[in-house]
Amino acid sequence: MKNFMDKDFLLETETAKHLFHDYAEKMPLADYHCHLNPREIYEDRRFDDLVQVWLGGLENGVLAGDHYKWRMMRSHGIEEDYITGNKPAYERFLKLAEALEMAIGNPMYHWCHLELQFFFGVTEPLTSESAPRIWEHCNKLLREDPELTARGMIRKANVAFIGTTDDPIDTLEWHEKIEKDPTITCKVCPSFRPDKAVNLHKPGFADYIRKLGEVVGKELTCTKDVCEALAQRIRFFYEHGCRASDHGLDYVPFRIVSDAEADAVFSKAMNGEAVTAAEAEGYQTKVLLSCAKLYRELGIVMQLHYSCLRNTNARMFKLLGADAGFDTIAQNSCGNNIAAFLSAMDESGNCPKVILYSLNPVDNELLGSLIGSFQGTEVPGKIQHGSAWWFNDNKTGMEQQMISLANLGILGNFIGMLTDSRSFLSYTRHDYFRRILCNLVGNWVENGEYPNNDAALKKIVEGISFLNAKRYFDI
Repeated sequence: MKNFMDKDFLLETETAKHLFHDYAEKMPLADYHCHLNPREIYEDRRFDDLVQVWLGGLENGVLAGDHYKWRMMRSHGIEEDYITGNKPAYERFLKLAEALEMAIGNPMYHWCHLELQFFFGVTEPLTSESAPRIWEHCNKLLREDPELTARGMIRKANVAFIGTTDDPIDTLEWHEKIEKDPTITCKVCPSFRPDKAVNLHKPGFADYIRKLGEVVGKELTCTKDVCEALAQRIRFFYEHGCRASDHGLDYVPFRIVSDAEADAVFSKAMNGEAVTAAEAEGYQTKVLLSCAKLYRELGIVMQLHYSCLRNTNARMFKLLGADAGFDTIAQNSCGNNIAAFLSAMDESGNCPKVILYSLNPVDNELLGSLIGSFQGTEVPGKIQHGSAWWFNDNKTGMEQQMISLANLGILGNFIGMLTDSRSFLSYTRHDYFRRILCNLVGNWVENGEYPNNDAALKKIVEGISFLNAKRYFDI
C-alpha cells in the first residue's frame, strides 16, 4: 500500500517519477487564465485565517470565494450559513473538514491536501479530529509567515506569469501599479473579457453599453460603434501588457447578417425589449469577428469558453447571485458554428491564436479533430484544445482531454494547465496536473508505446509544464 499523498503521489512508474521530479516539478508556472484580484497582489494581502483564503464569503457587499468547496459542502447537507454565510470562521472550517472527509475521489480532496502540504507543511489528513490543530497551525502561519501573503504565495509557487480576467471598462490601475513596482517579479497582465458587450440577450446589456460609451467618450448607437469602442479598449489593454482575451459563451454563435439586421437587434436590446439567443447571434458574430481581427493584429490570444448552463437554481440565484456554485454542464451542438467561425477568420486572414474550451467532455474529440483543420505556421499548436476546464479538471477529465489531444493532434505542443481560480493557494493544481501528465506519459513509455528517449521526453514534459505557454503567450 502506498503512503497517503507522498512525494510520489499519482506517479505509478519509475519513468513517471523521473519525469516529474527531474523535469516537471522544477518548471515555473504560467497561470494564463485566472480570476485573482490584481489589487490584492499589489497590496500584498494577508489573510486572517484559513476560511478566508479557502471558503471566502461576503466582502464589501460582494460574494467571493471557492464555489468548488461550496458545492461540496452543500452536497453534505450543510446549512448555507456555514458555507457562504456569517457563521464564525472556526465553525465554518469544522463543517468544511466534516464534508471533506467524506469526499473520497473528489479532486477537491486532493487539492485541499496539496495546499496544506505545500503552503503549510501539513501532511496529516484533514478530518473532524485533526481540524482543531490544523486550524491553529495554519492560522499562525497566515498571520506570521512572510511567504503566506498574496505575493509570497506567488513567489513560493514559482509563478512566472499571471493572466487575470478583466472587464473592458476597467481602468487597469492596479496593473499599472504592479508594472511599476520592481519588487513584483511575476509578470501580471490583464485579459480582455468583453462578455457584457457581446451577449446582448443577457440582462444588463443596455446599461453596460452606456457605461462602455462613457469610457470611450462616445454614445454607442449601432453595432459598428460597439466594435470600435471595444477596439479602443483592446488597444488600451494591449498597452498594459494584455496577452489574451477570454469569451464566456453559452455556445459559440455563427450567423452572418447585414449591418442593418444586426443594428435592428441592437436597438431592441438598448430599448429594453426582449431579445432571443437566436436573434442575438448575428450581432454576436459581427462583434466576435471584429475583435478577432484586432487580436490577430496585436498577437492577442482568443480564448473561447462555452457549454456552461449557468444559475440553474432560481431560488439560490435570487439569494446569492451569479457565480455561487449553481452552474452545470450544458449540452450544445455548436460544432458546425465553431468550424464556420474559424473558417471565416482563416479565409479573411484574421485568425488569431485560439484556445477552445468546452465544459462538456463529450466535445473532446470534436475539438481535438477540429483544431487540426486550422493550424498555422505562426506557432506550433496555434489552435489549442484547452485544458480540462471546471467540472473536468479532475484526474479523469485531465487524462481524457490529453488522451484525446494525443490521439487527434500533437500533445507535445499543448500549453498545459491553468487554475481558473480566485484563490492564491490554487497553484498546487499545476502540481496535480503535472503529476497526471507525467504518469500518463510514463505509462506510455513503460508500455513500449513511446521510446525511452530522455531528451525527447524532457522536451515534451517541460514544454507542456511551462515552455509551450511561455512561447504561446510571448511571456
